[in-house]
Amino acid sequence: MRRREFIAFLCGIAVTRPLAVRAQQPTVPVIGLLGSASFQDRPHLLAAFRQSLNELGYVEGRTVAFEYRSAEGQYDRLPSLAAELVRDQVAVIVTSGAPASALAAKAATTTIPIVFATGGDPIALGLVASLNRPGGNITGVSLFNVVLVPKQLELVRELVPKAGVIAALVNPDNPNTETEVREMEEAARTLRLKVLVLRASTKEDFAFAFAEMVQQRVDAIIVSYDSFFLSQRDQLVALAARHSLPAVYHWREFAESGGLISYGTNLTDSYRQMGIYAGKILQGARPAELPVQQPTKFTLVINLKTAKALGVTVPPSLVTRADEVIE
Repeated sequence: MRRREFIAFLCGIAVTRPLAVRAQQPTVPVIGLLGSASFQDRPHLLAAFRQSLNELGYVEGRTVAFEYRSAEGQYDRLPSLAAELVRDQVAVIVTSGAPASALAAKAATTTIPIVFATGGDPIALGLVASLNRPGGNITGVSLFNVVLVPKQLELVRELVPKAGVIAALVNPDNPNTETEVREMEEAARTLRLKVLVLRASTKEDFAFAFAEMVQQRVDAIIVSYDSFFLSQRDQLVALAARHSLPAVYHWREFAESGGLISYGTNLTDSYRQMGIYAGKILQGARPAELPVQQPTKFTLVINLKTAKALGVTVPPSLVTRADEVIE
């Protein structure tokens, strides 16, 4: 072989060998994360999700990749974001936040597995056929927050015994809102309370809603379970403090941020379970055969520091029943 031909031969090896090596490398599965609110506002929840995946052998950046899509509170963007993940041919779509995320994902694909966490009844929402046998390509975690509304009203009655008017702050873009409002109004009649329903779907709506609360002289607030509200918890807690209004929330993150009291499911556990299901699906499990998980415990958190600032006397019996007391 002549010198010039030999050099050309060596150059050919140098070019084709890296291509061959890359072709032999295994494809890393991609999980599409679809949220109704910003993922940056819940790093501890994503950490729980990643931890479950890690335990099943899926480490972000090494054996699995993530594609993030967030509606940033604009729920009408969810269908197009879900369609993007389908076009990207992700291995699994994991939805979080409002039920609208799961509904958008389900409408976008009948083949890509979907894992959801939702506060509403997944059967009533049309997400699954049953809890034990979800059917189709979707399963997940149901938080069943609607059933907590009567208990939250009872907590208001204990905190503010003379309360007559309770404000319910809800997001009209959340598919569960009307069901939650009906449950609240029915429970309020039993307790002889009047409910003032106020709707907010943007940060700008909050100021108007609280101004209406002051004008109507409400005695306390129940903040609806909604991922957009969760992402704006600092602002909501600050508004309640500014207007000296006792408030009951669904998630402990509010109490940690200075909210008076929270009663609801543990979101960290829910994200951990979603990570387990996503990992199992990557290993070959079918969503139709993975039962929808339900919470087994609801957590009561009381912030006594906030109670003192508001001038609210928390009954000792309520403090005793609390799972966590912030002082």
